Amino acid sequence: MFEKLTAIEEKYEELGRLLADPEVINDPQAMKKYAKQYAELEDIVQCFRDFRKCQQELADAREMLNQNADPEMAELAREEAQRLEEIIAQHENHLKVLLLPKDPNDEKDVIVEIRAGTGGDEAALFAGDLFRMYSRYAELNNWRVEIMSSNETELGGFKEIIFAVEGRGAYSKLKFEGGVHRVQRIPTTESGGRIHTSAATVAVLPEAEEVDIQINPNDLRIDVYHASGHGGQSVNTTDSAVRVTHLPTGLVVTCQDEKSQLKNKDKALKILRARLLAQKQEEQDAELMQTRRSMVGSGDRSERIRTYNFPQNRLTDHRINLTLYQLDRIMEGNLNDVIDPLLAADQAERLGSAEL
Repeated sequence: MFEKLTAIEEKYEELGRLLADPEVINDPQAMKKYAKQYAELEDIVQCFRDFRKCQQELADAREMLNQNADPEMAELAREEAQRLEEIIAQHENHLKVLLLPKDPNDEKDVIVEIRAGTGGDEAALFAGDLFRMYSRYAELNNWRVEIMSSNETELGGFKEIIFAVEGRGAYSKLKFEGGVHRVQRIPTTESGGRIHTSAATVAVLPEAEEVDIQINPNDLRIDVYHASGHGGQSVNTTDSAVRVTHLPTGLVVTCQDEKSQLKNKDKALKILRARLLAQKQEEQDAELMQTRRSMVGSGDRSERIRTYNFPQNRLTDHRINLTLYQLDRIMEGNLNDVIDPLLAADQAERLGSAEL
């Protein structure tokens, strides 16, 4: 591990010199490239330097302990050595985490798709609740949310809603939200006070740039039609709604939220690229997933991941056996108490299988 860290530090110093080179300074593309690489290594190098500094201080404390006959000074040296040993162990664990291979999608924006599952109108209302929960979480993180496509019900829920979340680290935080979310509560439509169980599915897709996924225009069939509202009634008199079909895969994306046909087409293509990238990654990961099944799941929408029990104010994440009695706070967007343990569980699993 330490040979690898030394090599990383040398690379970091080389990048620092490049960033001060006048030729690089005058080349915006090169400057952006090297600055990004430099920033990616900065946390590792700083932690490694702190680790080495503590090691030197520990050596000094032990030497003082061995050479000092004064009982009081020896005790102080012993306490200092113990403190430094604990800090060094913390730095070493942190370095192991920092050296884990990074998910190349972690810094990307995401496209989230929420669909009502079993439960009729109540499932659609719950899909709306999930959308509001994620929107508030995004707001707390200073991320931007943009609705790409939606199919709203008369009661105010959603049969389907697709939205983009733009902000640093959005995918890294939201990537384990994919799956079946089950809700247990008394629906507003229930007159007898009985608790119903319904569900919504969530998919979290890293946003794909055109350089990630190139779509041949000849592989697309684009249909336009009148946008419709609740119950199928026409909401405008122009053909602004767009349906894009990717012929090789059969994937279909529809967008009608914008009044502009061009804007709806752009949004549809953005969703299509994200789905194609996700499909490509699923194929690449298939072999790996057969040999290593992550404890926090694959993001498969058929996998039940979480239960929201409103009468007991309880949320349970079934993947890591996490139970919290603060569902009211979580539904207001305070998701860190759910997301952080999931990230920690994934990190611990990868540390257990890593070769450092």
